[in-house]
Order: sequence, then structure tokens, then C-alpha cells
Amino acid sequence: MALAVPTSLSPSKVSAFKSCALAFRFSVIDRLPEPPSLAAVKGTLVHRALEQLYCASPAERTLDAALSALGTALEEARASDPEYLALALDDDADAGFEDDAEHLVRRYFEMEDPTAVQPIGLELMLEAELGGVRLRGIIDRLDLDADGELVVTDYKTGRVPAPRFEQGRFGGVHFYALLCEAMLGRRPARVQLLYLSEAVAIVATPSEQSIRGLERRVSALWQAVERACAHDDFRPHPGALCDWCAFRSYCPAFGGDPATARQPQPAAPG
Repeated sequence: MALAVPTSLSPSKVSAFKSCALAFRFSVIDRLPEPPSLAAVKGTLVHRALEQLYCASPAERTLDAALSALGTALEEARASDPEYLALALDDDADAGFEDDAEHLVRRYFEMEDPTAVQPIGLELMLEAELGGVRLRGIIDRLDLDADGELVVTDYKTGRVPAPRFEQGRFGGVHFYALLCEAMLGRRPARVQLLYLSEAVAIVATPSEQSIRGLERRVSALWQAVERACAHDDFRPHPGALCDWCAFRSYCPAFGGDPATARQPQPAAPG
């Protein structure tokens, strides 16, 4: 039975399909719920604090202001954020969570002087049509540098990738460069990933060749998604990350049955 084709592609969807087509189906097409993760919730709060930092004037972009914004984000999460509350952290774990988030914000100030940054977009949603597929993504920060050129900045709160995986990480950022070119008519002068956990910046310069190459790869991937939907043929790709996959119980590589993922789930006891 043919499945509905997704309405758009984003960097996360591209990465998901390339990593494991079956997990992509469960997440994007079947829309199965995934339990919140500590790392993802922490990343969201740190991103929110840095977004608020750049809403202030340059002179007000201090470490104290960033930590205050983080504190506010944490208070709001503890009060009403369902993903944070679902973590069910005890007092010690909650304190450790806060310390880790504060550490990431402090590390950011080792990497950039925020008073010297000229942002023109924060959490900026970009969309463009490419060969029949709608591309969309959210840029953490879009800046103008001293020469008036565009700079795409993406905050990362996880580990710095091993050198052999760096190019894969840049796929998403080049995706944003493609969106900037399509929507704004300008290719960014550079794209940078700021890894706050270790104060490491990975920087690349998009070129005509890299953007056109990405266009070809995205078009090919979209065709693969369409074929997989037409034939309901999404195959698993077992690997090191399977132990953390939320859909493992449905995966045939581990004795599961993908068809059961579409069956109504029993209601939780009230």
C-alpha cells in the first residue's frame, strides 16, 4: 500500500532518511511519538537563552544577561513544559541538568563576543521550492559580518563529531546556505557550527559547486523518498545508534513488526 509523501524536507528529515529509512517512516510518515530526551530538552533551553541574548542591544549582551535568560527558560520549563516534565528529574538530576545548561552558556562566551555580532535573523524560518519539493529549515542565527556578507550560525550542544563525520554535519548547514540563496538571493560567505560543549567552531565556506552538489543530492534523496512511499519500502539500517532508537520494538532487525506501529495503541490507564 502506497504511503503519503511528506510535504517538505528539512535538514533533520534528510539526515533521518539517510541514517535509517525505516526510522524516517516511523517519525515523519507514521508520526509516532518519541519520548523526550535530556539532551534535546537541554539544547532547546540553551538555544532559547541565546536567542533572548540577541534580542537585547549589543551593550546588554552580557554573560549575566544570558544566564538570567537561561534561568527564566528553566523556570518556565519546570512550570509547564511537557517535554521537561516528562523527564521526571529528581532534585539531584535537576540540579545537574541546570549546571550542564549553564556550562554550555558560559562556554559560548569563550567562542564569540556577542557585542560584536550583528544579527539580522534569529530562529529564522526559511522555505524554498526545489524541483517539486519544498525545502524548509530554521536558522539559529543569521548575521552580517564586517564586510556586509551573510553568515549562518548553528549552535550545537552535543559532542564534537569525529573528523570523519564532520562533512556529514555540514550537510545541514549547507542546506541552510541553499535556502538563503533561494530566498534572499545571496549565498552566505560562511557557515559555522559552534559546539558549546567543548568551545569548538567548525567553519566552512559555501561555494557554487557545493550548493549545486547539494541540490543534486537533495533531488536524488527526494526521489528515493517518493519511491519508498510508493512501494511502502522503508528498510532498516542497523547500527550503533539502534540502542537509543525510540522505534526499536517495531524494527524487523530486532524481531519487531513495522505493521504494528500503525495499529491503535491502548490508552494509558487513567
